[in-house]
Amino acid sequence: MAILLALSAMTGEAQRARDLGVPFDGAAGPLDAITDVRGIEVGHTTLISGNGPLKVGEGPVRTGVTVLFPRGKSNSDPVYAGWFSQNGNGEMTGTTWVEESGFLEGPVAITNTHSVGVVRDAIIAWSLKHPMFHQDWSLPVVAETWDGWLNDINGFHVKPEHVFSALDGAQGGAVPEGAVGGGTGMICYGFKGGIGTASRVLKKDDGAYTVGVLVQCNCGRRPQLTIAGVPVGKEITEGIPYSMFKDDEAGAQQGDRGSIIIVVATDAPLIPTQLKRLARRATMGLARTGSTSGNGSGDIFLAFSTANPHANDEPGPNTVQTVANERISPLFNATVEATEEAIVNAMVGAKTMTGIDSHTVPGLPHDKLQEVLKKYGR
Repeated sequence: MAILLALSAMTGEAQRARDLGVPFDGAAGPLDAITDVRGIEVGHTTLISGNGPLKVGEGPVRTGVTVLFPRGKSNSDPVYAGWFSQNGNGEMTGTTWVEESGFLEGPVAITNTHSVGVVRDAIIAWSLKHPMFHQDWSLPVVAETWDGWLNDINGFHVKPEHVFSALDGAQGGAVPEGAVGGGTGMICYGFKGGIGTASRVLKKDDGAYTVGVLVQCNCGRRPQLTIAGVPVGKEITEGIPYSMFKDDEAGAQQGDRGSIIIVVATDAPLIPTQLKRLARRATMGLARTGSTSGNGSGDIFLAFSTANPHANDEPGPNTVQTVANERISPLFNATVEATEEAIVNAMVGAKTMTGIDSHTVPGLPHDKLQEVLKKYGR
């Protein structure tokens, strides 16, 4: 039977990148998490069961679902939002309405590639009892990355009750990272990947706003991995789990395969066009860790603002505030910095995992990471 781990059960004393001395730019919030943006709640359901040979429909199972409520599960007020596809070999449902309306209604969910449909439908079913959508039809935002190297992805193990558990269990506070929720079976730069988060707080003169980022990272080749400007992936070459992370014998680089979903949140008053600009900056945080968003990678980003409550109230017109474009650059900086750290936090928090057919993906070795950073004076 699958191990089902809710958010509250995963808040142990897991190490994070800063605990290892990894240097990052910018000032983090109290939790260094997306939940530093007031009102945000995050929930995970983690499914782990079975070992040995793959038996489709039985396992081994290494998957789950992660959900995020912009204003908490008791508040259905939509938020201004914008999205951006850096490379579209992936899926994020509901984005056509986000683009058209400028609003995000209801929660955001992230899971594996072949569970998007069931997660979407489960959110709609849950919302019938917990009204979240402001139309007679629901267009949930559900994103994915592929976990088929470790997980029986064609066994469809994510069920509606798992989605309900994540939704009902969503809460503020510290966010579990690594191999949890939708990130359970993910791989990042040839190490174990998953869920990661970070935040930045702007200086008072820049508005004292908070920017938070949550990622589900499943991207990159080992030689690309860069942490704090150091070529970590070229220094730690042991245990690369499968060929898509290696260069061929002639030295030609294979494409960056895998995907990453990035959710950016802020309490700064931004309108949808500005939030789309914010979502684009997540690309630069991803690039700091080495990714080039190859053809096989689905790199899709969503940004929203919890400011301007009741901006969609009927009948209107409604008064909203916005940061002037001339003052938006510090928010761009914060997005880049928090995205970079969230990715590294996901890798630091993820442990070595063995899945289907005894495929094993190593966790990023903390001691070797520290040695490499020291070697380069970081």
